[in-house]
Amino acid sequence: MRVLAVIPARYESTRYPGKPLIDLAGKSMIRRVYEGVEKSNLISKVIVATDDPRIVDEVASFGGDVAMTGAHHVNGTGRCVELASSLDSFDVVINVQGDEPLIRSEQLDALIHSFQDDTVDISTLAIASSSEADCFNENRIKVVMDEHGNALYFSRSPIPNQSKTKNTISFYKHIGIYAFRREILLETQNMEPCALELSESLEQLRWMYHGKKIRVVETSMETPNIDSPEDVEKVLRLLNT
Repeated sequence: MRVLAVIPARYESTRYPGKPLIDLAGKSMIRRVYEGVEKSNLISKVIVATDDPRIVDEVASFGGDVAMTGAHHVNGTGRCVELASSLDSFDVVINVQGDEPLIRSEQLDALIHSFQDDTVDISTLAIASSSEADCFNENRIKVVMDEHGNALYFSRSPIPNQSKTKNTISFYKHIGIYAFRREILLETQNMEPCALELSESLEQLRWMYHGKKIRVVETSMETPNIDSPEDVEKVLRLLNT
């Protein structure tokens, strides 16, 4: 199985402009993501996909592979599709967000292994959590699964309902890394948005609405992403431990 890892990276982020190039203990964030992905022995090729020459220059400076993609893409999935469309020798494409500086190769390998099941179209990660702050934070996505580990729903709201848990918070927190069979990834760009996706602002609900299964692989590794400047301190503490 040949696996392509794409790291979409935007400079003009609404919440945190320039974040791929922020310094994290002596290395840019995009470099930390790239080097983390490279540690997986199951990934055949790693490419950063961007529309900004500053990110191109940074990736080139540490010897990474980088490709310029169109500025019209509204999310990282579109950049992955653009690259995968012209690289037909890969079976699986992993979309690793450019704000995951603590990504672990073990997490990526677990996603890749999920495709040994022929029924899996897409796979992603989740971690069991009891954090009340994360449970009620709409920027921390929650997921519920069926008995086979396939996602039933993703939400910004607390799911399942926590009002009957007697002060004990328990849920699965989604980690936004996706692996696709290449042909399924290409299909996603022809899917019309659905009301659930628009309500939650979560594109994976579109894929599910159109009949694609998302296998949720449980991980025990906490790898916080950087969504805003407030997240940097937590990541730096983990890098220094």
